[in-house]
Amino acid sequence: AHMGSVLALSSGPGHQNWPFSTDPSPSRWDAHPAHWDSPPRWERRDGRLPNPGSFHSLHRSCKDVFPQQIEGIKMIINKTLSSFFKASHTLHLSAVCPSYYRFHVEHLQSDHCSKDKDAPALIGEMDSSGSLNAHALLHLTERIRARTVFQTQQSQFVTWQFETEYRGSDFTAAVTVANPDVLRESVILVAHFLQSVSSGLVLGGELVYHRGRAEEGGILTLAGQYSRPNWVATLNAGKGGAHASYYHRANKQIQVGVEFEASTRTQETTTSFGYQMELPEANMVFRGMINSRCIIGGVLEKRLTPLPATLIMGAFVNHRGDKLQVGLGVHVG
Repeated sequence: AHMGSVLALSSGPGHQNWPFSTDPSPSRWDAHPAHWDSPPRWERRDGRLPNPGSFHSLHRSCKDVFPQQIEGIKMIINKTLSSFFKASHTLHLSAVCPSYYRFHVEHLQSDHCSKDKDAPALIGEMDSSGSLNAHALLHLTERIRARTVFQTQQSQFVTWQFETEYRGSDFTAAVTVANPDVLRESVILVAHFLQSVSSGLVLGGELVYHRGRAEEGGILTLAGQYSRPNWVATLNAGKGGAHASYYHRANKQIQVGVEFEASTRTQETTTSFGYQMELPEANMVFRGMINSRCIIGGVLEKRLTPLPATLIMGAFVNHRGDKLQVGLGVHVG
């Protein structure tokens, strides 16, 4: 069980149980915010190599092309209370997973020296089941960032982790301590390193180490990414499995992505194709996907101008399992 948790923490497949999963949809900030992960890559004109960004963002360009899971009826209302404080309400009525209400607040960073003016500093969430998520992003210096996450499942702590990241001019190094427990003598350590080798080539790796009373072990994953202005190819491979992705921007309206994921823990492989089509004249964005598990899906987002609202309609069909999921959502603010 401990080794399974280590494999789950390592940078492995992310779509194995998606979108037909009975688990509730994850919080919006379970993953790093985009501005935390991805610095501008093609702005350096002084001949020096760019910073490679965060290890978590290696596959972000491809993943953003795929449609997000939507099922049932969902309403999200965002409200900006001040220049430093935001709040949102989410109501999700579902026939697959338990329905819930979620309250989300953000206190934005006030450090004017930071390049990310809207980087959230403190984030909190609580849902109708009593589960609480607390999250902090701090810019300690221009190059050092700290991240802290606490998560409870009703009355039990399930996650407490601390991360520190250092960004050099052409490399990024990060260390994460997850779920340290002195009484049980257990801890999970994760180390990331990325190095820009050329203007388009990034190489690095991830080391996940777990120590407990019964056992200890480690997983090493190597990573590489080659980027050009219109496409990005990325590969992660290690004991936990392999994850390869390719992203291509065909033009201003169309983007496509292909992912291959293999997990040694579940002994499953999945190949997925996704695309995104933007229609600015109609204020519409459509994302579609198909994968080797015979799942086809699509999500259409329509901005209801002049109202500050977006209508979201989606459907996913699992032909092999003869299942259908249909969702309708409204995003206000």
